[in-house]
Amino acid sequence: MRILKYFFGGLTKFEIGLWAGSVILIVISSVLCGRTDYFYVAAALVGATALIFVSKGNVLGQVLTVIFSIFYGIISFSYRYYGEMITYLAMTAPIAVASVVAWLRHPYRENKAEVQVNRLSAKEYFFIALLGAGVTIVFYFILRALNTANLAVSTFSVLTSFVAVWLTMRRSPLYALAYALNDIVLIVLWSFAAAESIQYISMVVCFVVFLVNDVYGFFNWCRLRRRQKAEEGEETKNT
Repeated sequence: MRILKYFFGGLTKFEIGLWAGSVILIVISSVLCGRTDYFYVAAALVGATALIFVSKGNVLGQVLTVIFSIFYGIISFSYRYYGEMITYLAMTAPIAVASVVAWLRHPYRENKAEVQVNRLSAKEYFFIALLGAGVTIVFYFILRALNTANLAVSTFSVLTSFVAVWLTMRRSPLYALAYALNDIVLIVLWSFAAAESIQYISMVVCFVVFLVNDVYGFFNWCRLRRRQKAEEGEETKNT
C-alpha cells in the first residue's frame, strides 16, 4: 500500500480521471471488438499507465515503458508489422532502460518522483535530426527486405519513435509532441489492420487514448519546466 500511495498519491484528480478514463476505454473497446485476450489488454493498460507517470516526469513511467515495449513488439509481430516489432524491441526498450538511468541521475532537487526538465541546444536538435534520418534509412531497407506490411507508414513510424524516445531520454518536453505524432502514425497503421479485421479497432482506440495522454504530457512538462525555473530563480535570488 505504501508503494501505491507513494506513486499514485502524487497524481492530481484530473490525472487520476485521465488514467481511469483511458483504462475504461481500452477495456470496453477490447470487449466490443472481441479482442479480450489478457495479453493485449495487459499491454494496453501498462502503456496507458506508463504515459501518466511519464507525463509527471516520474521514472516509474520509463520502467513501465520497457515492459510495454516488449508486449507491443510481440503484438506487432502477430500482424507482420515488423517495423513496430523491431523498433520497440531493439530501439524503444533499450533507450527506455537508458532513460531510467538518466532520469535517476537527474532528479529535481533530490526528488526521485520528478525528473529535472532539460533544455536542449540547437546543435543537439540538429544531431537528433541527423541521427534519426540515418536510423530511418537503415530501417527502410531492413523492413523492405522483411516484406513489412504498409512499408511507408511503418518506416515513418520508426523515425517518430526514435525521435520520441531520444527526447525522452534527454528529458525534453518535446518528447511528448514526437510521441503524439507517432500516435497519429500508429492510428493510421492500425486502421489498415482494422479494415481487414474488426478486432484491431481496439488497437486504434488504444493509440487514440495514448495521443490524448501525450498531448497532456506536453503541457504538463511545460508547466514543470516553468515551475522548476521559477523555483530555481527564487532560490538564486535568496542566496
